[in-house]
Amino acid sequence: MARGRVVIVPGNGAGDVEHANWYGWLRDKLIERGVDCVLKNMPDPVMAREEVWLPYMEKQLNCNENTVVVGHSSGAEAAMRYAEKHSVLGLVLVSACVTDLGDPTEEASGYYNRPWQWEQIKQNTQWIVQFGSTDDPFIAFSEQQQVAEGTLAEFHQFSNKGHFMSRAFPELMNILMNKLLTS
Repeated sequence: MARGRVVIVPGNGAGDVEHANWYGWLRDKLIERGVDCVLKNMPDPVMAREEVWLPYMEKQLNCNENTVVVGHSSGAEAAMRYAEKHSVLGLVLVSACVTDLGDPTEEASGYYNRPWQWEQIKQNTQWIVQFGSTDDPFIAFSEQQQVAEGTLAEFHQFSNKGHFMSRAFPELMNILMNKLLTS
């Protein structure tokens, strides 16, 4: 039996998350397999400010020690910052980075204004899986590698997935189901 529940935290600016990227597809596939999965439009969807998203993850999405947080892009940074102070079952980080990439919107989000607390993230999670692609047009692969090194994530590297904005993501689904069944 699968253990835990899954909360999908999208990237900023994704629009209606039900129909953006692979989010709705993943939720539906997990529910088909009996996994409780939450996918909701986030407040402050363009700026994705930490001061808005992290309390929402705690109080509205009920992320806790039985939750796997699947974060994409800005959602991955939110997941990491959340895990610095809250216990979660696991993290799945997709297109994660460590700096604001020189983007004023990313800078304003608040995720990048202090060092990452890698040890706290590792202590507050049972496992971390990361997906990155060398051809990501937004995030340098070196940034993705820094996340993998800091978190000691199980890092799945691709050269042809870009920013992981496809309609389906079977690689993530398969690995996540395996983690849910064995953790």
